[in-house]
Amino acid sequence: MNAAAKPRVALYYAPPASSAWWRDGCAWLGRDPENGREIATPAHDVTRAPRRYGWHATLVAPFHMAPGVEFADVLACARAWASAVPRFEMAVKAAELERFVALRPAEECDDATLRTLAADALQALHALRAMPSRESIERRIAAGMSARQIELLRTWGYPYVFEEYRFHMTLSDSLDDANTRAAIVSEWMRRIDTLGPLPMHGAALFIEPEPGAPFTLWQRLPFNNAQDVA
Repeated sequence: MNAAAKPRVALYYAPPASSAWWRDGCAWLGRDPENGREIATPAHDVTRAPRRYGWHATLVAPFHMAPGVEFADVLACARAWASAVPRFEMAVKAAELERFVALRPAEECDDATLRTLAADALQALHALRAMPSRESIERRIAAGMSARQIELLRTWGYPYVFEEYRFHMTLSDSLDDANTRAAIVSEWMRRIDTLGPLPMHGAALFIEPEPGAPFTLWQRLPFNNAQDVA
């Protein structure tokens, strides 16, 4: 089988399954990646791209497994990493990221904490990841990338790692209309007032079964070996 046609695995943050944060986020995007259920939503027309990936924030971007690595190896490594991560609650805000809208940490200190968390996760899983081919990496160099981002892409297979990493939970497609982006920000700032802090209680392994297919939540990874709570 062509390597590009094999499943990809990603390590994401996902809110606890029983939480309003999980229900509201999945409903907004229009799909629950844990059970595969499609959800009718008024936001359906502006969430096509994030719907495929599921309600999440990237910790380790989707990757093919290295030769000889099995799903069980990834799961064992990811569980060991997650078991050492302390739970915490995080204040968030809705914000525009260029033409996208996303949830972001409200405090700089939390942004720094999550940058370290994602770096630790990447290093923990690195030996299990197959590096993209040189040709694939060169094709992914985009206009506007900094020299450092290109260096990270060539070394780690992804440009937005370490100091370039930004925790975000995508709420929209790329939208040219500034009024639409502003309306989404306002809507989610109202929701955040009701939902409260984001429960950073665990991560999850997601799988893309084949190129272009919707990602599914495969395994939840509670932090500190605790069970998910609402």
